[in-house]
Amino acid sequence: MPDVRVARSSVATKSIAPGLLLASVGAIAFSGKAIIVKLAYRYGVDAVTLIMYRMLFALPIFAVMAWWASRGQPALTRRDWLGVVGLGVTGYYLASFLDFAGLAYVSASLERLILYLNPTIVLLLGWLVYGKKIRLGQVTAMGISYAGVLLVFGHEARLQGSHAALGTLLVFASAVSYAVYLVYSGELVQRLGSLRLVGLATTVACLCCIAQFLVLRPMSAAFEVAPQVIWLSVLNATLCTAVPVLMVMMAIERIGASLAAQTGMIGPMSTILMGVLILDEPFTVWVAAGTVLVIAGIFVFSRTGRR
Repeated sequence: MPDVRVARSSVATKSIAPGLLLASVGAIAFSGKAIIVKLAYRYGVDAVTLIMYRMLFALPIFAVMAWWASRGQPALTRRDWLGVVGLGVTGYYLASFLDFAGLAYVSASLERLILYLNPTIVLLLGWLVYGKKIRLGQVTAMGISYAGVLLVFGHEARLQGSHAALGTLLVFASAVSYAVYLVYSGELVQRLGSLRLVGLATTVACLCCIAQFLVLRPMSAAFEVAPQVIWLSVLNATLCTAVPVLMVMMAIERIGASLAAQTGMIGPMSTILMGVLILDEPFTVWVAAGTVLVIAGIFVFSRTGRR
């Protein structure tokens, strides 16, 4: 019997291993976005131009994704299109632009920790919009996570002053914008499917970012950026945007959303490590303590929510 149990355990481990690998690589790739944005800022580019280039290079990928997922499916109704446009603007355009703008003022480590609070913001929005109950354990876990962010923020505020507060506010607004997308996307996901909705909504966001640039900047500004910004934007659009979206979706199909989300906890750690190695960001006891608090709080939060 022990041999049988060991064999079954080995088979189960092998069956979920590809899903865990996809979720892990996807989380690390997502985390690399902040590193690439910080590197691009070193060449004097602004947020409007930088996000335009990222979305310009990502547009063909997401357009093909939307077309592929729409094959053989019924045409979208007027209500569907309104939902797609609304979610594309809030969940991807605003969330991305606010995040890029905030990264000009805060470290990649703090940005990732703030965005990692997203599940708690979704819960609060669910309470405000739908009156969903919040458990005491979830409140406690939220307090632990937010204490971790405040710890890291306090450390950066001492070094950068008011700039840290502005950057933190922008990144937190980005997290709220994406949480709005998650709260209101449930019905549309069931009707259209996740791949079709993501493809369509991100296509809308790409067009919004390009239009924003055309309105706020002269066309000549697009040709005045350093060549490094172009290559970093290509890398951001592919390796840190389109590829991790597909990886995480494939991981969810194999191991489920819950386990994929837990595997995503590697994200903040990978951002901090890349920030130290690539950006020379300081790794202090405050950053370490804050990261532990945030990850521990979100872990307890997710466990409490499932129970």
